[in-house]
Order: sequence, then C-alpha cells, then structure tokens
Amino acid sequence: MPYTDLLRASVFITAAEATALGAITAVAANREDEAWIVVVAAIWWLVSLAIGFYLSRPRRAADDVRDALARARTATSLPDQSPGRIAFTRLWPIFFTAIAAGVLGLFFPGVAAVGAGYALIVSLAWHTREAAVLGVEARDGVKFYVVPSHALRPIELVRTPGLRSDQLGAT
Repeated sequence: MPYTDLLRASVFITAAEATALGAITAVAANREDEAWIVVVAAIWWLVSLAIGFYLSRPRRAADDVRDALARARTATSLPDQSPGRIAFTRLWPIFFTAIAAGVLGLFFPGVAAVGAGYALIVSLAWHTREAAVLGVEARDGVKFYVVPSHALRPIELVRTPGLRSDQLGAT
C-alpha cells in the first residue's frame, strides 16, 4: 500500500470519527437536556481547530515524516500483502477509539465531545503529511510503500524506484 494512501485514509477516518462523535455529543446532550455540554464542546472544538491548524504547518509536516522516510529501506519489489489488510492492521486503533468513545458518549456526552476534539486535531494535523511525502517522491523519483507491521510499532516503509519527474526544472 502506498504510504500516501495510508496517510489519506488516516485523515478521512479521523475526520469521520470527529463528525460521528460530534453528532453523538449533540444527540446525547439533547436527550439529557444538558445545553452546557454543547457549549463546552463547541469551545473545545474551536480550540481543537486552532491546535490542528497550528500542527498542520507544511514545515512541521515535513519534519513529522522525515524519520519514517529516512528509515525506509530500498527494495525492488513491493511487500506482498493486500492494501486493505495493511490499512486495517495500521488503522484499527482509530476504529477502536471511535467505537469506544461513541458507546461511552451515548451515556456520557462529554466523552464523545473530548474524543471528537482529539480526532479533529489528528485529522487537521495530518492532512499536510501526504503533500510532504508526495514532494519527496517527486523530487527523488521514488515511491514509498508501507510494510505490513503491527499498529503499535513505528511504521516501516520500503522505497522503490519510480519514474523521475521531468517537471522539476519547469516553471
């Protein structure tokens, strides 16, 4: 699975998690007639937006992916496992936290509100990482792929030869 696809999937899934947890917060707070939870949640979500945008600066995105790209070993063949399996293996903690926060949020709306804020931070902070990796791939003429590994270990990548971009000197 290309590393850029995994990054894109991570952003979409965490954004969906934030949306779902936000909806659960609103429904649970309305059911319990606790308007103050919605007000506190809205403030937390605005703070989360600010933190997420701050963490998504392009320079920070390049710094965040630098170590993983530098550790990538060179290979002439791709890891032989399906992209869906690699994505599930790497992203199951996101699904787990979404379900746990959603279930708890039905009874305690504050849990869903806090979870939505953290998912918002992650989604916004990671949305520029794909562009950073694409920039390195275009510059170096390589492609990075995810090696199947456990989600709680640092990500392992392989670097495969790609086609060098002829547009590097073009303006």
